Amino acid sequence: MGGPRRWTVLDTEFLQDCAVFSVSRTLARSPRTGESHPFYRIDSSDWVNIVPVTPDGDVVMVEQFRHGLDGFTVEIPGGMVDPGEEPIAAAARELLEETGYRAAEIVPLGGANPNPALFGNTLHAFVGRGVERVAEVRNDGTEETHVVVVSPAELVELIRGGAVNHALVIAALYLLEIERKGISHG
Repeated sequence: MGGPRRWTVLDTEFLQDCAVFSVSRTLARSPRTGESHPFYRIDSSDWVNIVPVTPDGDVVMVEQFRHGLDGFTVEIPGGMVDPGEEPIAAAARELLEETGYRAAEIVPLGGANPNPALFGNTLHAFVGRGVERVAEVRNDGTEETHVVVVSPAELVELIRGGAVNHALVIAALYLLEIERKGISHG
């Protein structure tokens, strides 16, 4: 029987540049029916997030207002990878900018696509071990973060209670859990 087959792209049209992402429409032919269908894609730079862990095992997080949600979230530091920047450097930069903390060691946890049906970029997740406060928070004009340091037990309750509800944050925390349990990734 065989697996799924690749669709044939007939045309791609750029629709909108939205500063932090762009939108395009692709017309593609189904390999099963031969019919053509439009698909929309969101392209963005790759993203990073970092789970900052203190020497005592607490997690440094940020509370901030999110316009898409029209509400407040508690998240780990993260953001876009700048052109020419390595993801690990972006993770260290975001950690320092959003929290004022620096990690003694940054270790890759893995990557994930935010939503393969729509997005073409990758989230690179990291853990920052031995983080310590070294500076003041340096938010740019579109951010205002408040640092929150939580114990692992408090983090679980924040997730269960919905204060931590960003899917990519939860994905990074799960990747950290896999790393801690020593589950092989290949």
